[in-house]
Amino acid sequence: MANRAPHTHETTQQLKEDLHHLTQTIEELVSATADDSRSNIKELREKAEKRLKETRDRLESRGERLYGEARDSIEHQINACDRYVHENPWTSIGIGAAVGVVVGMLIGRR
Repeated sequence: MANRAPHTHETTQQLKEDLHHLTQTIEELVSATADDSRSNIKELREKAEKRLKETRDRLESRGERLYGEARDSIEHQINACDRYVHENPWTSIGIGAAVGVVVGMLIGRR
């Protein structure tokens, strides 16, 4: 888990840069519409559409990658718990019973 923090920071930084570029392009488009130069508007609009598509594609790929990493991490944790329960059945039963008693006491106080 410790090695994921720098990767997350990189992803966050890249996302900020992408959004900054997109914002700049949209601001340029808005400024260009003020003087109503048709060729300038068309060029900036194409640039904005291109940046928007690139940003959307990057966000989708990052979302899919983060989902995959989370799924793999959860599967690893589930497998570790499963192995522990199979290797230490009596300890697992004791832990389950203790949790049941605590939850029962908390519910009983209401």
